[in-house]
Amino acid sequence: MMDRMTDIWRSWRSLPLWVQIWVAGILVPVNVLPFFLLESVVGQAGALAALLVLVTNGPLMWVYRGMNKVLSIPHLIAWGPLEIYLLMLLANSDFRAEASSMELGLAALLLVINGISLVFDVMDSAKWMAGDRTTPGVAGDN
Repeated sequence: MMDRMTDIWRSWRSLPLWVQIWVAGILVPVNVLPFFLLESVVGQAGALAALLVLVTNGPLMWVYRGMNKVLSIPHLIAWGPLEIYLLMLLANSDFRAEASSMELGLAALLLVINGISLVFDVMDSAKWMAGDRTTPGVAGDN
């Protein structure tokens, strides 16, 4: 068990520094925010998407021993529909009139941050589907 956890940590630390900062400093914190606004539809939708990513990426990270490109696929499944939903909400003038500024801000923040992430996720998913199954930083993984 410790070997696997060490591999996951080594894989994480082998990623470029900007990726580590993006994921740990921006992507994860922004996707935790919905849990603080569960009384709102944006909070509920965002939390549901975040939970889907968590329950799928955790086991995948364990199986692949780190930060494999396969981790991008749950992002597409969870955040793709979330992006569409948020766009529809923000386009609805009734929603905008009734939503709190906090909920509107969260919707816009999730839309931008997860939208940026999805650009990388589409590329990583395509690479994984094309056969790139390596896990960065894991010795002997080709």
